[in-house]
Amino acid sequence: MAENAEVTVVGTGARLEGNVVSAGSLRIDGQVKGQINADGDVALSPQSQVDADIRAQNVSVAGRFKGNIVVKGKAHLARGGRIDGNITSKTLVVEEGGVFHGQSVMDATGSGSGSASTPAASGAGSVKDQKEPNQVKV
Repeated sequence: MAENAEVTVVGTGARLEGNVVSAGSLRIDGQVKGQINADGDVALSPQSQVDADIRAQNVSVAGRFKGNIVVKGKAHLARGGRIDGNITSKTLVVEEGGVFHGQSVMDATGSGSGSASTPAASGAGSVKDQKEPNQVKV
C-alpha cells in the first residue's frame, strides 16, 4: 500500500454488503459482498472472504475472492489466496500456491480496455508456461 496514505480497515468480525467506496486505500480482513471502489490500493488479508467487483489502483489478494478486478497498476495473488473471476491490470503477479481461475487482460495503458487475454490458470507459472496464440507472457 502507498506510504502516508489513509487506509480504511474492514475488521475480521465485520460483514459488509453493498457498495464500499474509499478515497484512500482499503484493507479487508472480514467479509464484503457487493462493489468496492478505491482511489488507492485494496488488500485482502488471508482470512478475508470477498464476493464483489473491485476497481482500484492496485490489488493484493491473500484470501478468498470471487468477482472481477480492474486495476490501473498491479494485481497480486499471494500464496494461499484464491481468485475466481477476471482480472484487468497492467501487471499480474501470481505467487506459487495462489489459485487463479478466470481470464487476465493485460492492459499496458492501465485504462481497463485490454487487447489480449490469457486462459484460466491455477498456481504460479501456469500463465506464462502455456503457449497459445494471442497470449500475453507475464
